[in-house]
Amino acid sequence: MLDLSNLKPAKGSKHKRKRVARGDSSGHGTTACRGQKGQKSRSGGGKGPWFEGGQTPLYRRLPKKRGFTNIFKKEYRVLNVGDLSEFEGSVSPDKLLSQKLIKKGERVKILGGGEIKKALTVEADAFSDSAKKKIETMGGKAIILGAGGKARLPEQSGGKVKNA
Repeated sequence: MLDLSNLKPAKGSKHKRKRVARGDSSGHGTTACRGQKGQKSRSGGGKGPWFEGGQTPLYRRLPKKRGFTNIFKKEYRVLNVGDLSEFEGSVSPDKLLSQKLIKKGERVKILGGGEIKKALTVEADAFSDSAKKKIETMGGKAIILGAGGKARLPEQSGGKVKNA
C-alpha cells in the first residue's frame, strides 16, 4: 500500500553529484574534467557573454551617447495664429481637440505665423511674444492655462512636441 511513510523517488531519477578534483581514483582528478591546457582550463577562464568571436563587439560598433535627457522638459504641439482663423469667438484646447488639431493630453503653444483678422479669446499653455501681440492688437485675449487660477485638468497635461 502506498502512503506517506513509504514514498521514495522513482528509480534512476536521483543522481549523486559529480565531485571533481578529488583524487585520481575517482576518475575526475588531476585536470578535474577540464581537459589539458588552454583558456577554458584556467580558473576564470572562458570568454564573457559580450565576446563575439573577434568581430567588433556591439558596444564598440554603436556611438557613445552624449549629453543627457532632461526629464522635466515640457513639450508642446505648435500652432500658428493663422491656424486659428477658422474659429469664432474663443479657442480652447477642447475645441482644438474636436477639430483634430491636437491630440488628447498635448500641451499647446501658439506661434505668430500667419495673420488673424478677428478678435479671438485664445486659451493655450504658451504663446510666443509675436502671437500674443497679434491676438491683442485685433482686440482678443491670450489666456495662459495654469496661470491666474485657470488650471489644466491632469489628463490634459503632458504630451510630446509635434509640429502641426
